[in-house]
Amino acid sequence: MADFNVVLDPGNVEEGFINTVVEIPQGSRLKVEWDRKRAAFMLDRVEPQIFAKPCNYGFIPQTLDEDGDELDTLIICPEPLATGVWLEARVIGVLKFEDDGEVDDKVVVVPADNRDDDRITSLDDIPQWVKQAEHHFTHYKDLKKPGSTKVMGWGDAEEAKRIIKECMARFQK
Repeated sequence: MADFNVVLDPGNVEEGFINTVVEIPQGSRLKVEWDRKRAAFMLDRVEPQIFAKPCNYGFIPQTLDEDGDELDTLIICPEPLATGVWLEARVIGVLKFEDDGEVDDKVVVVPADNRDDDRITSLDDIPQWVKQAEHHFTHYKDLKKPGSTKVMGWGDAEEAKRIIKECMARFQK
């Protein structure tokens, strides 16, 4: 008999591969969020066009960041991914971030199996994207609440894995 109670786990963090679920496709200005209590995606708000997401945006299941939400992911992929799609991804770094004074880090990942272009192995491989992402996350709330977001820096894949493990332990509590 099939087991229909299988839950998506965080992945093989030790080896640098995680599972991530897409909330917002690249280029979208719709702020979609996973509502874990209702087990459904919710449209939280519509952002101005100038603040469309610079990449696919998602979360790692069975994790909790310090802000009480699942740990966010920034998914570098050549195409927008639909809301609700999950993928195995390779961890390449982390955006250290604060939103309204709360830690809200974002793990940067690429698809684990990209047969078109697998050259991205660290944040050093995408310096222009790093600048764009830093600008986006520094300013995307400026029209409503200026200064409420702050990029605290960037970390490598090892730092990202440490943060993921902390968020997995927080989820277990």
